[in-house]
Amino acid sequence: MPTSIKKRSVVVAGHRTSVSLEAAFWDVLRDLARERGKTLNQLVSEIDLTRDGNLSSAIRVHVLDSLRGSRT
Repeated sequence: MPTSIKKRSVVVAGHRTSVSLEAAFWDVLRDLARERGKTLNQLVSEIDLTRDGNLSSAIRVHVLDSLRGSRT
């Protein structure tokens, strides 16, 4: 199955940056933000504060942890 990478602009700590993720990760990330009453930028900013590696990887790990029930 082909994987489509989508590049989107987000605002993190007041700065615009672009993030490349597979479409499925964008979909779940948007759902998580909505469920938590946050904007996508707010959720990405929170992820950014706790990351060790690059932002795209941190977002993927956050999404996977959320789906596993490890994060709220």
